[in-house]
Amino acid sequence: MTQCHPLLLLDVDGVLNPFAARSCPPGYTEHNLFPGEEPVRLCAAHGPWIKELAPRFELVWATAWGLDANRLLGPVLGLPDLPAIEFPPVPFDPREKLPAVMRHVGPRPLAWIDDALPPDAEAWASSRDTPTLLIDIDPAVGLTRAVVDQALQWADAPALSSLR
Repeated sequence: MTQCHPLLLLDVDGVLNPFAARSCPPGYTEHNLFPGEEPVRLCAAHGPWIKELAPRFELVWATAWGLDANRLLGPVLGLPDLPAIEFPPVPFDPREKLPAVMRHVGPRPLAWIDDALPPDAEAWASSRDTPTLLIDIDPAVGLTRAVVDQALQWADAPALSSLR
């Protein structure tokens, strides 16, 4: 992928893993990726959906999992290794994500899919000179086809086409 593609920042917990659901949602299976901790709920459809986003975006993990997302989720979802934004050590406050995101993305257009967008993210996004899409996910629902379609439609918008 080239620098002309917008970035797509992808969180894991709450987005790919709907941890706030009372039980494992239909279409998801539970995986014991962290012995002694809650299982991680993953949906097989997410792998193909993320691959569908790849031709239009430069995909980047924006998760406390960091590069462990490649090792733990890549094989389950059939994903290639992706770069990851470096966040403070866990546990950290979600508002600490924004400075790391700002350093990583610079002036590039981006879509950010997260269940815990920092409070200042909306003001930051609206102040940017480049297109920025924030998609807030319900952590009891996780990533849906509608969200994938929203990101694809945004990536195809004339404002982004002119930047390519």
